[in-house]
Amino acid sequence: MPTVGLFNKEGQKVGDIELADSVFNVEVNPYALHQVVVALQNNKRQGTQSAKTRAEVSGGGIKPWRQKGTGRARQGSIRAPQWIHGGIVFAVKPRDYRTSVPKSMRRVAMKSALTSKVAENEMIVLESLELDAPKTKDVVKMLEALKADKKTLIITAESNENVYKSARNIEGVAVIPVNNINVYDLLKYNNIVITKDAVSKIEEVYA
Repeated sequence: MPTVGLFNKEGQKVGDIELADSVFNVEVNPYALHQVVVALQNNKRQGTQSAKTRAEVSGGGIKPWRQKGTGRARQGSIRAPQWIHGGIVFAVKPRDYRTSVPKSMRRVAMKSALTSKVAENEMIVLESLELDAPKTKDVVKMLEALKADKKTLIITAESNENVYKSARNIEGVAVIPVNNINVYDLLKYNNIVITKDAVSKIEEVYA
């Protein structure tokens, strides 16, 4: 059972916390991680791009010049793809890029991402994270004390407006509630700062 340090907002270690083996100490599955990340990226695509083929471009109904005798290459329409303002070859059309991934694979990928963060000492567990009012300097001071000076993802047990407003102007820092975490965000950020209550909720869902 993996054990990590438990810290307060001042960066002081106040104890240790044991993490569930079934969530934070599993075999990392790179294939599942790749599949889920690709699906998440695909699902963000709007798929609204559209271009016109030569059949859809207006004009070009008349042959620009006669077939023979001019010395020029034969042309049937000024809206052919090789002409300026002509149609597009294999024009892109609106489509749905959504990719579905089995629930079991999503669970494996989530556990793999969490395990990799623990194994690489990139997950910091906070005893609690409460702010009386939105203050960016308080979050900056906390991250410096925790030595989370690179891209950091702060995970809270519930939506916390004070924490969100305090961190939204810090470059490379993001705040999300635990029910919104995804594999892409876990892998994107160098450090994960998570509250003790959020860890309990993750274990409750994925254990």
